[in-house]
Amino acid sequence: MKDNKRIAIFENFKIRRHYDEKVEIWYFSVIDIIAALTDQADYNRAKTYWTTLKNRLKNEGSEVVTKCDRLKMLAQDGKMRETDVADPEIILRIIQSVPSKKAEPIKLWLAKVGYERIQEMSDPEKSLNRARENWKNHGRSQKWIQQRMMGQETRNKLTDYWNEHGVKEKDEFAILTNIIHKEWSELTVKEHKNLKGLKAQNLRDHMSEAELIFTALAEMSTRQIAEVESAEGVEENKIAGKRGGGIAKRARIDLEQKTGQKVISGKNFLIKRSVKKLK
Repeated sequence: MKDNKRIAIFENFKIRRHYDEKVEIWYFSVIDIIAALTDQADYNRAKTYWTTLKNRLKNEGSEVVTKCDRLKMLAQDGKMRETDVADPEIILRIIQSVPSKKAEPIKLWLAKVGYERIQEMSDPEKSLNRARENWKNHGRSQKWIQQRMMGQETRNKLTDYWNEHGVKEKDEFAILTNIIHKEWSELTVKEHKNLKGLKAQNLRDHMSEAELIFTALAEMSTRQIAEVESAEGVEENKIAGKRGGGIAKRARIDLEQKTGQKVISGKNFLIKRSVKKLK
């Protein structure tokens, strides 16, 4: 199924879902997940199971239930009715609380991922090697992987500068990133993702080699300009961002004129499937 559909399939169970464009996160129906994990075709019994589980989690002091939202979704009777939904992080936490053969492989995977994360905290090189291996397994060339890693290092140096000069993480980082990206590519980050048919995926993981290079040039130029001008706070760094992005834009236009080829591409590395399934 296409990503913009409201239903995903887990084996023979339909999982209702909603994609929040603003925060770029999928929300899944908790009851549908419960029904699939417990192999319960009766919606009311799955609902009862979730009610019981919610009470148990509350009594244990878990905050999982309070982090679930309520959204209107198409019910079995064909009407839009409110139901409990959760993002992937909370869904995975709920799965840990469900005693089920179907949930066991996910629990084992979570334990493996958790152990790997602990290893990476004590030895960061493991994280870099694992990233390289993951990209390789997804069909990326060695040249692309090298460019992706170099681009990330350039990005890290820029965000380190922001951190040390009065720029707040998350919202302000996103604002500055978007300014730089819009300046060099003439597309916002969201517009670029839409062009590539992406949703919650990382845009940089789906960039061409040329897109990665110009992104890195824009961010390196921004950092060097900010350092020379001692840019402080988000407003001064916005100016540096526009100037840095402008340098990469002029280089992009010059290259496009000489080669007759566009740098910005709609291509991505998404796995092509006729039916998308939750695993």
